[in-house]
Amino acid sequence: GRDYHKLMRNRLQKLATQINDEVAPLGYRVFVDSAPVLERALARNAGLGWIGKHTCLIDRHGGSWFFIGEIYIDLPLPIDTPASAHCGTCTRCIDVCPTQAITAPQRLDARRCISYLTIEHDGAIPVEMRPLIGNRIYGCDDCQLVCPWNKFAKRTDEADFRARNNLDTARLDQLFAWDEAEFLRRTEGSPIRRSGHERWLRNIAVALGNAPTTAETLSALQTRADDASPVVREHVQWALGQHGQR
Repeated sequence: GRDYHKLMRNRLQKLATQINDEVAPLGYRVFVDSAPVLERALARNAGLGWIGKHTCLIDRHGGSWFFIGEIYIDLPLPIDTPASAHCGTCTRCIDVCPTQAITAPQRLDARRCISYLTIEHDGAIPVEMRPLIGNRIYGCDDCQLVCPWNKFAKRTDEADFRARNNLDTARLDQLFAWDEAEFLRRTEGSPIRRSGHERWLRNIAVALGNAPTTAETLSALQTRADDASPVVREHVQWALGQHGQR
């Protein structure tokens, strides 16, 4: 399947072309997580929703399980009324965060966020964060899973958002065995590829370190005890140490 960013950009490009057909000439640029655009603030100011305490945009009719795309255009448009907030006294997202990354309403410490640590962060994951990551190897959405507004979220039928290559049922030891070629093949068209093979193995090593001590887990870790990557080796040694302490 195609990468979801490309899918959304194509749809926004089509919309921009339709606008251009009506009011040409039009200057515009399309964004979908492709530039440092303050999209949540813009969406709030456009009345599309409010920024929740977990820092995600919330639509009262659809929750927060959606992507935001933008078309910057050079047309003068009517100014919308900003959306009002409706989180009230709820603090479920703050309370559930495994690493307490939400330090205050609408304030997130990315250095503690599992999504940042497993996807964007390069190099070693801070040791104190590793036990808190559990078995999460690519991101974390606990703050959205507990949000009451997501009871209004609707599952999409778009094929590009479905699980692929049995990633939703695979075991950690199976994923840890992928070489780089297999990783690239199995993550083609998926945002998981953004992490790269080294981070992928690093993350799984942490998850295996947090897993129950079994022969399969220890055997999987031992296969990469001498991995070519210093980052992977260090996390494997940490994981084996965790099992040794038990």
